[in-house]
Amino acid sequence: MSTQKDTYKSLKNVSEGFFKDRGSKFYAYAFPVSTEDEIKEKQAELRKVHYDARHHVYAWILGSEQQEFRANDDGEPAHSSGDPVLNQIRSFELTNLLIIVVRYFGGTKLGIPGLINAYKTAAAQAIENGKIIENVRRVDYRIKFDYPMMDQINRLVKESDIEVKDRSFMVDCEMTLAVRLSDADQIESRLRQSPEVKILDTSA
Repeated sequence: MSTQKDTYKSLKNVSEGFFKDRGSKFYAYAFPVSTEDEIKEKQAELRKVHYDARHHVYAWILGSEQQEFRANDDGEPAHSSGDPVLNQIRSFELTNLLIIVVRYFGGTKLGIPGLINAYKTAAAQAIENGKIIENVRRVDYRIKFDYPMMDQINRLVKESDIEVKDRSFMVDCEMTLAVRLSDADQIESRLRQSPEVKILDTSA
């Protein structure tokens, strides 16, 4: 696990971009998202706002490793619009992001090169107008230990980049530790070295 890249970039806030060419107007909206359900909600909301627009072109990428993605031309010539938007998300190395570019036709056809430029430029503006943040991939460890181990566990948390997600002090102590992916092997090894500590569950 420790050899994997443990950071990824996303957009912190909703942002917008705009581009105009020969009368056609391109309104770009960038939405931070984490699920396909969220994507569908944003698309539905925007279709209500821009109900009279000819095209709602979109592209999105999900997952810390950008493993899920999609682009849609929404009636524009194939690969003239959705792909340029998707390529901008990739160019900025972002994920968990949906970009929708709404086009109002201005009466003059732009041609394939013109469409590619328009959708690419509008999408890039939406990204640039937002705030890019870096996120850390973590592995969760649910651990159980006796009270005498409390100081040792607290020391481990302070020494390392570990986030305590929750804790429970009943008969035994239980904690969920969110460990940075690149440190996971080392931290797990340290936890297993203590027979008094039991790893109940782990999840990425």
